[in-house]
Amino acid sequence: MLTKVYGSAVFGVEATTITVEVNIDKGIGYHLVGLPDNAIKESNYRIAAALQNNGYKIPGKKITINMAPADLRKEGSAYDLTLALGILAASNQIKSESIEKYIIMGELSLDGGMQPIKGALPIAIKAKEEGFKGFILPKDNAREAAIVDDLEVYGIDNIKEVIDFFDKDIPLTQTIIDTKEEFYKSLDFPEFDFSDVKGQESIKRCMEIAAAGGHNIILIGPPGAGKTMLAKRLPSILPPMTLHEALETTKIHSVVGKIKNMGLMNQRPFRSPHHTISDVALVGGGAYPQPGEISLSHNGVLFLDELPEFKRGVLEVMRQPLEDREVTISRARFTVTYPSSFMLVASMNPSPGGYFNDPDAPVTSSPAEMQRYLSKISGPLLDRIDIHIEVTPVPFEKLSEERKGEGSVKIRKRVTTAREIQTQRFEEIENVHYNAQMNTKHIRKYCKMDDPSKELLKNAMERLNLSARAYDRILKVARTIADLENATDVSGNHIGEAIQYRSLDREGWLG
Repeated sequence: MLTKVYGSAVFGVEATTITVEVNIDKGIGYHLVGLPDNAIKESNYRIAAALQNNGYKIPGKKITINMAPADLRKEGSAYDLTLALGILAASNQIKSESIEKYIIMGELSLDGGMQPIKGALPIAIKAKEEGFKGFILPKDNAREAAIVDDLEVYGIDNIKEVIDFFDKDIPLTQTIIDTKEEFYKSLDFPEFDFSDVKGQESIKRCMEIAAAGGHNIILIGPPGAGKTMLAKRLPSILPPMTLHEALETTKIHSVVGKIKNMGLMNQRPFRSPHHTISDVALVGGGAYPQPGEISLSHNGVLFLDELPEFKRGVLEVMRQPLEDREVTISRARFTVTYPSSFMLVASMNPSPGGYFNDPDAPVTSSPAEMQRYLSKISGPLLDRIDIHIEVTPVPFEKLSEERKGEGSVKIRKRVTTAREIQTQRFEEIENVHYNAQMNTKHIRKYCKMDDPSKELLKNAMERLNLSARAYDRILKVARTIADLENATDVSGNHIGEAIQYRSLDREGWLG
């Protein structure tokens, strides 16, 4: 008897429906075709044990299973439940009248228990698009799949539950999520708050500007100055995600299996990989491509601590994603694209010893060592970082103050207002939502200067030896400063403040 059961495969952040055809005929054998990987080929052992431990069995006949489309490689153990139900239905051990109405996915334990799968959200979205009635999957993944409206989602703990559902009409408990309620959960009490930061008012101001315009930022200062502490608090002042951004972000984290027992992600991600990370782990890829850290940072923050300690090749692969805000990974048979629109926040010591420009600390690095250390950051990468700011240690008087600083919630309100101004400004421009995304054409249109402002910028570039690449970056940051003040035009004050945020372009840093 021939039976069809439906599963799904995830490529990139999109799902493709897989038709599992099970045919049982006279003879003996178990034939699994359709480009399955080793995890799927081994599934017959898990299926046999799971069925036997629940009162069923694999028939001793010739079983042929085709996973269509046959030219698309299938991977992972999430097809265990799909194959098991196909075998039961084809051997008439359960009724199969309604089995084709559902997408069925799940990894089996030997006792029939369910293990979580990856990519439940993109699979659920595809199931709804193709008109399936429901999606049956492990309970650990039910909440993320239930984000999709108008699709029945059933989370199960054991294969016996789904067998009884099809064979004995014993209903399963549907998982229902109020997507809007999930999305609008309170964010007024962030884990890391700027009110905990003592002193560093100028740095906090700089972080506010970076958040308001979506600007990449690098913090330069000696060990213990507070660079990491400040970076960890940046997500707390970023504008709340839109529903579209929340869905995008949840899909990416779902693909790598990081949404266990969760619904919709409503907080911007913060990723901080170690400096020993490989280029594949950072950008994504592998034999079976998976999103890297820059895609897991989508709509959030990627923090690279001690930037010069990262391998130069690893840093260079970020150049294209920083510009295009997506990563394309090509293989012989297919190409996948992952979104990667993130804020880059980097930190570094000013020298290998960490105390260059500190009058109270001895200089322990030679000029050659310093040049070698700083040259790990290439000009093209630095060109994509709008704001450079020096972080100095906080004096004891500030550290011992009882008074708390301004909180993240208050700062975020100003940032959100500035982002709303930018959203209105760029509403007719595709793929531009905030100031950091402006190209040269947009800068000329929206960052017009009067003659005194032009003269100020000209003098600053000549006297401070600022590089030519600093010109557009200064104008972008000045535009954001003006937005924070709700100013229509960019004035000399805005230009003057933006000039201060180009430390690494000055002579004596990177040359």
